[in-house]
Amino acid sequence: MRCPYCGYEESKVIDSRPTYEGERIRRRRECLKCTKRFTTYEVIETVPVVVIKKDKSRETFDRNKLLNGLLRACEKRPVSLDTLERIVDEIENMLQNSLDREVPSSLIGKYAMEKLKDVDEVAYVRFASVYRQFKDINTFMDELNRMIKNKA
Repeated sequence: MRCPYCGYEESKVIDSRPTYEGERIRRRRECLKCTKRFTTYEVIETVPVVVIKKDKSRETFDRNKLLNGLLRACEKRPVSLDTLERIVDEIENMLQNSLDREVPSSLIGKYAMEKLKDVDEVAYVRFASVYRQFKDINTFMDELNRMIKNKA
């Protein structure tokens, strides 16, 4: 494993433990050259899921892209990184467990909105405003009114 600090390719594993769902193994490593420590995750290789974007182009599902979108929606909100990683894990598992190897980006956005709605309503509205491409304040208000109505 290449050291992220000095680029040396030899390291030793100091600690190894499964993550909370047992689907990944977290390894603490120490570079044999600069002695700095870093964390790696080992995951089971899966069949790639291809995302069909709005413009009909295709790209491989990238969990980091989804996580970054959720991070932006949750900026300055009381939502932990662990919670967001759990959401991404759950969505990735849903995609892997489905029989479809190609999924529309709208489905991933729908899953993310459903998960965010339960975690933080402000983050949900932020994510929805980008995902649904709210054109004006009226579209925004319609979504807020729908949320209020569903709560009552």
